[in-house]
Amino acid sequence: MPEHRHAISRLPLVLVLAQMRSLQMGAAVAKGAYDQVGATALAGMRLLFAAVIMWLAVRPRPRRTDGRQWRAAVALGLALAAMNVAYFQAIRFLPIGVASTLELLGPLTLAVALSRRVRDLAAALLALAGVLLLTAPGQALPVAGLLLGALAAVCRAGYVVLSRRVGQRFPDASGLALALAVGACALTPVAAVTAGREVAAHPGVLGVGLLVAVLSSLVPYSLDMAVLRRVGVRAFGVLLSLSPAVGAAVGALLLHESLTVRQIAAVALVVAATAWSIAGSGNGDGSSDSGHGDRPSRGPARSARFRSGS
Repeated sequence: MPEHRHAISRLPLVLVLAQMRSLQMGAAVAKGAYDQVGATALAGMRLLFAAVIMWLAVRPRPRRTDGRQWRAAVALGLALAAMNVAYFQAIRFLPIGVASTLELLGPLTLAVALSRRVRDLAAALLALAGVLLLTAPGQALPVAGLLLGALAAVCRAGYVVLSRRVGQRFPDASGLALALAVGACALTPVAAVTAGREVAAHPGVLGVGLLVAVLSSLVPYSLDMAVLRRVGVRAFGVLLSLSPAVGAAVGALLLHESLTVRQIAAVALVVAATAWSIAGSGNGDGSSDSGHGDRPSRGPARSARFRSGS
């Protein structure tokens, strides 16, 4: 029985690692296509294809969705649209490892704000120190990239909170399907107007958009919601501290983006903070998290966990 509980406590970490690898690989694929189409076009294709696939797979029933569920899904969808544009624009100017680090500031700020135990707070602050060190690699970074990364961080924080809320209010993946549809409806027309000619001139990029949708949206968002049904916002924010390391590795392998000594030291700080937090997290169920809207689900999400394992 202890071994079984130990395996359960490690499941969120495994899911988050899978999420980060898929997300960063999708970002690398998207960045590789920037010589054909712009960031807004790829962000629009990402959400559109993800929404269509998720809708066909889940078959949500909007008429059976109540007002509270709709409000949560619409808010998450708008956050997804804004986050997609901000992050994809940021990686135009910054290495993926640095951009993902800036985006991580949002969840890490939540983790610090929601920490109640000294150990949790220290781990979050250590990870935050690594993040800040990584954003100052010793040479000037483009101001536009830094501002877009900061905007992505704000959107990412909202995404974490709203994903947990949607996961609590919907018994299955229909909430995510509705949110993706809302995000696609908000972003696709903008992408079509601003970048429609680019896509028409390079129709092959539609295949890239489909791959990015699967790698950067369908897989990560589904895994995020599964994790956020098991842990709270604070624990999730600390687990995401591994994202810069994964992003830097993917950028180096797929895009030949190199790391400086300071960046490597910063990544090491972040990984150490995450390992420390996980070692002292207890059963990993997020019960130590607190704050309004950061409690484990007691309604549909709980029943869904027993029915589908997600």
